[in-house]
Amino acid sequence: MVKKSSQALIRIWLRDTAEQLAEIGISSALLDAELILAHTLRRSRTWLHAHDDDEIPPRELDIANARAELRLERTPLAYIVGHRWFYGRQFRVTPAVLIPRPESESMIELLASHSTATHHTLIDVGTGSGCLGITAKLEHPHLVVTLSDISRHALKVAEQNAHELHADVTLLRSNLLALAPHHIDIILANLPYVDAAWERSPETNYEPALALFADKQGAALVLQIIEQAVPVLALNGLLIIEADPDQHSRLIAHATSGGLAHLETLGYALAFRKV
Repeated sequence: MVKKSSQALIRIWLRDTAEQLAEIGISSALLDAELILAHTLRRSRTWLHAHDDDEIPPRELDIANARAELRLERTPLAYIVGHRWFYGRQFRVTPAVLIPRPESESMIELLASHSTATHHTLIDVGTGSGCLGITAKLEHPHLVVTLSDISRHALKVAEQNAHELHADVTLLRSNLLALAPHHIDIILANLPYVDAAWERSPETNYEPALALFADKQGAALVLQIIEQAVPVLALNGLLIIEADPDQHSRLIAHATSGGLAHLETLGYALAFRKV
């Protein structure tokens, strides 16, 4: 329970809240407290430290306490503040979508390394918040980008992010590549790859299971997208996926046996080319 007070100085609220978050094992306790209060006051973290002897107004104090309570229950910070930064841009997130992870930025790096001027079409499968496909469009404006997901709620979030970031993309509701056109030049796919039996942080309990878990030790959907990609990709087309490193050797073997050449592994991300 957050220590509540009718009045609180910014520095005292930050200290007390950070201490409580640290007590339950949150390693970013002070940063989380700062982000919660900065979001509530609609100020920057720098402003907080420059005004740490200011009192928090009563209404904002109640809101900040309620948000801190959610974090103490291990609600992900991104859901509390409503956004997450990805590749230098702020994306709206809700409990309908997986929270973008820094490791997924490696997929954008692989896209930059292996895409060419002859690649024109891209589909982001399992788009969620749209962070991958929208980033691909903004970094490579010549690409014609489609954001695809089986979840209507996820597509709504992706649509909002595309609008707010001024990304000209198309939305498609589809189960993987079932409704995707053929001869696509690039497929991005950050699909569920977690086995429900794996040890994981309590925060993942708040994320949509549909976006996290898969059968076959977490590899079922990634194996499926590899199989579906072969007939859909244009010659020399790219498939860029994300998976747990322990799954990589299995996925590479599956892809190369099906007609895809492994180009590069970068962190959690893998790039293949249709040959």
